Amino acid sequence: MYGLINKAVEGLVRSKFGDAAWDRIRTRAGLPDLPFVALEQYDDKSTYDLVNSASVELGAPAAAVLEEFGVYWTKYTADGGYGDLLRSVGKTLPEFLRNLDQMHTRLKLSFPHLAPPSFSITDETPSSLTLHYFTHRPGLAPLVVGMLKGLGGRFEVAVTVKSERVENGPRPHDALRVSWSPITRATMA
Repeated sequence: MYGLINKAVEGLVRSKFGDAAWDRIRTRAGLPDLPFVALEQYDDKSTYDLVNSASVELGAPAAAVLEEFGVYWTKYTADGGYGDLLRSVGKTLPEFLRNLDQMHTRLKLSFPHLAPPSFSITDETPSSLTLHYFTHRPGLAPLVVGMLKGLGGRFEVAVTVKSERVENGPRPHDALRVSWSPITRATMA
């Protein structure tokens, strides 16, 4: 994975739990006290080690850490110079989700070694769809759940997600049933 991911993990931990928590998590993960370089590639193991170390340090399941990171990632990337790209992908949540593969294709221009996931959509209704998430990296579906919830904020809709692992068929993957409704004052209370 690119250093941009690990920099965002660091940003989340530092902003929510402080510098000392980050130092303990980084040390537990066996990573040196050096800044991550956004455009440099790092072994996927370093990111998994950070998540596992955060899970232990924070006393939270790895899935919860990944989901929280997914929510954080949507704002981090928009604020970190990718806002125009994100705006160009879609004006509504379903439009954005339909264009995820196209967005990753555009990102490969800046990140030539990017190995992004792939997505497809089925069972679309006016307020729900099933997002099929295909990746060679195991265990990251909670990250996508968090991203979907973060995107809900971006598009001003309340999002609920039900995740199911699909093992049968030619490509095992995660099927995420995404439902949304407009955010109202009652929803915010």
